[in-house]
Order: sequence, then C-alpha cells, then structure tokens
Amino acid sequence: MRAKAADVVRHYGGQWLVWAILAFLVAVPVGAFLVQVFVPRLFDQGTSWFTLSNFTQAFQGHVLLGLFNSLWVSTVVCVLDLVIGGGVAWLSMRTNIGGRRIWPGMMWGLLLVPTWLMAQGWQYLTEPNGVLSQFSLYSPFVHHVIFSPVGVVLVDALATAPYAYLTLSSALGGLGSQFEEAVRVHGGGRVATFRVVVPVLAPAVLASVALVFVETMSDYGVASTLAYQSRFPMATYGIYESINNLPAQFPVAGAISILLLASAAIPLALQSRVTRGRSYAILSGRTRPATRYRLGRAARWVLTSAVGVFFLLALGAPALGAFAGSFVANLGSPLGGQALTLANYREVFSGSIAYSHSVAEGASGTSGPVLLSTMLAAITATITVVVGLAVARLLSARRPGRFTKAGDLLILGSIALPGIVLGAGYIFAFNLPITSHLGVDLYETLPLLVMGYLATSIPTTSRIMMGPVAQVHGSLMEAARVHGARALSAVRSCYVPVVSRVLVLVWLVTLTKTFWELPISQLLYPPGEATVSVAIDNWDNNYHPEVGAAMTVVALGACFVVIGLVLGGFRLLAPRGWRRLGGWRSVA
Repeated sequence: MRAKAADVVRHYGGQWLVWAILAFLVAVPVGAFLVQVFVPRLFDQGTSWFTLSNFTQAFQGHVLLGLFNSLWVSTVVCVLDLVIGGGVAWLSMRTNIGGRRIWPGMMWGLLLVPTWLMAQGWQYLTEPNGVLSQFSLYSPFVHHVIFSPVGVVLVDALATAPYAYLTLSSALGGLGSQFEEAVRVHGGGRVATFRVVVPVLAPAVLASVALVFVETMSDYGVASTLAYQSRFPMATYGIYESINNLPAQFPVAGAISILLLASAAIPLALQSRVTRGRSYAILSGRTRPATRYRLGRAARWVLTSAVGVFFLLALGAPALGAFAGSFVANLGSPLGGQALTLANYREVFSGSIAYSHSVAEGASGTSGPVLLSTMLAAITATITVVVGLAVARLLSARRPGRFTKAGDLLILGSIALPGIVLGAGYIFAFNLPITSHLGVDLYETLPLLVMGYLATSIPTTSRIMMGPVAQVHGSLMEAARVHGARALSAVRSCYVPVVSRVLVLVWLVTLTKTFWELPISQLLYPPGEATVSVAIDNWDNNYHPEVGAAMTVVALGACFVVIGLVLGGFRLLAPRGWRRLGGWRSVA
C-alpha cells in the first residue's frame, strides 16, 4: 500500500499541485467574493444567511445606469469591430492593398496597448489647453465628441478591433475561392456572394462578437478615465466605487459583478445556440487557395488610406497626445500658463511628488513606479511561463483526467473574468479575519499584488501555449529518460529548446500586459508602492496630466528597452537550433 500510494503521489502529485495553485489564485477569492452576495452573514457582511437585497441596490439609480450603458456600448462596439476588423482582415488577405504585410503586425501591436493608455492619449490631445491648443488646432466640437458616449464607443472600438481581426482573419485564411466562384458562375453579384459567404463564416463572426462583447463589458481602462471624465457611468467603475466607499460595500460590488458576468454570458450562449448541430466544415482536399483581388489604382489608394487612418486614430493620435503633452507646462489647466518645457521630465526623474497621498509616500520617480512595475512584471512573467507551461502540458494531454477537465473549465472562466472583479475578490478574501487567523497576512503587500497579476496571466498564457506544446511529441522526453536523464534534466535538455522561442515571446507579452495593468494594480497596490499605471492615474486625477504624460513616455521607453534586451539577448546567446525551432506563428 505504501508503494502504491507513492506511485499515485508521483503520478498525480504534479497535477494536484498545479490545479491547487490555480484554485488558490482564482477560485477561492472570487468564489468567496460572489458567495457573500447571497450569504453575507457567513463573512460578517450582514445578518442574513440568505438574501437577494443586494441586487435591489444594483438595479436602481447610478448603478443600474452604469450597467445599461455598458450593455449598449458593448453592443455598438461589436457592430463597429465587425466592420473594422473584418474589413482590415479581408483587405489584407484578399486584395493587393498597400502595406498588407504591415497591417497584421500593427494589429498585434495595438493588442498590447491598454485601453486606459489610449483613452488618456486622446484626453491629452483634445482637452481645452491641451496639445492641439498649443498649435492653435483646438476644436470644441472634437472635444465634446471625445468627452462623450461617442468618444467612449470610439476608443473601445479602436482598442478591441484586433480581437475581431484575429478571429475573422483565421476564418478567411481557410476559406477558398470556390464559394465565390460558384456564385459568379450562376450569375450572382456582390450581394449574392455576401449572402453565401457570410453564413459560412458564422462561427468566426459569432466568436468575434462574443470576444469583443466580453472584452468591452469587462473593460475598466476607458470606464475609469474617459468615461469618468465624461460623467458617463459604466458597470466596471461602479464596482470600483462600491469598494472604494467608506465603508466598503462588498455585497453591492459582488451583485454588480454577478450581473456583469451574466451579461457577458449572453453572446456566449447565443454563439452556442446558433452553431449547435450545424456543420461549417469547409476545408477538404479540394479546397483551393483564395484568389487575391486586383484593386484599381484609385481604389487601392483610397482603401490603403482608410486602413492607415484607422491605425493613425488607434495608435498615432494617442501616442502624439502623450508625447507632445509631456513637453507642455500646465497641460489642460483652465488658468492658462501653457508653455514648452522639460520640467515635467525633471519632475518624473527627481521624484519630488507631493500631490497624491499614495505617490507622496515614496512611489515616485523612475526609482519608484517604473522600476517597481518592471520588477513585478518580470517576476510575474517568469512564474507565468513556468506554471503556464505545466498547465499547457496537462491540457494538451491525449487522455486528460478529471482534474484536468475541471481545471480547463476553471481556466476558461478565468479568462472571461474581468480584472476589476478579480481584484475585488482579492481585497475581500484576503482582508477577512479568518484569513489572518490562518496566518495568511497578505493584504496590502506586494506578494498579493503579484498573485493578482498571476491570476490574470496564467489562464490566458496556458491557453496560448497549448498549440505549440501539443506539437511536441512525448517520445522526446521518453528518449531522454531512457538514456538516464532525470525529469527536470529531460525537460531542460529536450523540451525547453523546442519551445524556447514561444516561451520568450509569451514572457514578453506577459511582461507588457502586467507592466500596464490598471484595475488590479489600483485595487491591490500597497500604500507607498504605486505602480506605473497607478502613478500616471494619480497625476491625472490630481490635475497634473503633463507629468503623467511624461511618465508615460518614460515608462514606454523602459518597456521597449527591456523588450529589446530580451530579444537581442536571445538572438545572441541562444543556440542556433533554439532560434529555428518553434516560433510565434504556431502560437498565433
């Protein structure tokens, strides 16, 4: 029995450890946070063992308006992104439009830009006495459009367009020309072709709608910046306000979170209902490559310009707003006094900050937010790659066990979980008296912040790595073990080299995402330890957006330096075989 127990522990111990880590990071804090909405007495949040009264508060006044606004904004953004993402995907893959080799890379770059950073860039550019005002280009009309629900929809649509593009471009890549040619042979025009092709792409269209809807509903960046400045309430910021109240209203925040999750489930249910029981298989041995349409000179110039304008609005305008605004004194101040200066950068590097309580306690200058965020992002990326690789191996197993199937459901749920809900769950769970009694004193510490980062990065990273990991045959590890290598040595010598490029690129993506993370940072950062996103947000909220713009430029520079060093180091130090095996294409 002892030998049998040892075999079971040896065989299943690693799986249990991995899933236990994910359960502790995600299921426990979020589960406790959502359960207390119905059973507040269990966590000393009320006197009732069961109640629905918290939903009553969520269905009235300011909170209900925020939920309604999030619903209609997400719906409109879905329609816009189908046009934008689908249009760019079709033009890049089916026409000879100019720059078609550049646009996919630009989409990937846009995917790494956080929504709050894009919103603040537009704010720096269009506000009164902002960047455009310094060049006598300020327009009250543009200002009122950007600082309105229209501006919220615009920024959300620009930020989430890559999700629609990536989903639809994958479907268009497998769609040959036979359907379009069949329509033309039977005398059909463009409308008839559209009616034939679109139903074939229904799974991709519905997946795009579901993904964009969920991302927009759960977005906190625009809700806490542009929407807040426009006095346009949204659901995610309502959760933050409920937690930030004195005293904190955790039951109300939990009720809003449940309604937010239920709303996000609507397009997922619609997708499942439409595609259930139908076949959309189009790839076979007779599938021919799609024909690339030859555009006329005028059409090619117009469409290339249109795509260029999209990327100018999505990347160029916010970048210009942040960069130019960093050189303007008193940016956006109604008292005037705007002038070109380098004082904003001196303020950032000197760290003499006295405008925000959280920043004044020590998290100032590049010695504070920038280096702190870089360190935390590097730690998070390293742990994420290690744990994510283990999770991806379990998920790609030929015969997954019960724990693996349950863990897969946990990961899928975690991906759809808004960051603001996860952060609220961490505040609630790790601030309970029972947590302290158990000796877990993590509240208002950097380890808890890293745990929050890991809870958001590991599920997504593991799903991304499933494809490359599934391509590695198990015989590699078996051959190493047959020749006497231990388990860790076999992984290091036979497994890691094959997926090394993927590991490096996933590490960089996780680093970038964590570096600019806002909702979890804003809820979990310890006093005096503000991250880059929190410090920039504090500057803006304390009427010094010019210093926030300067810190944005410095932080972007630091981020690019780290990315360059890692890629350059991998190219120079890694063996040539490591660089040739694997790759980002298999991930995408």
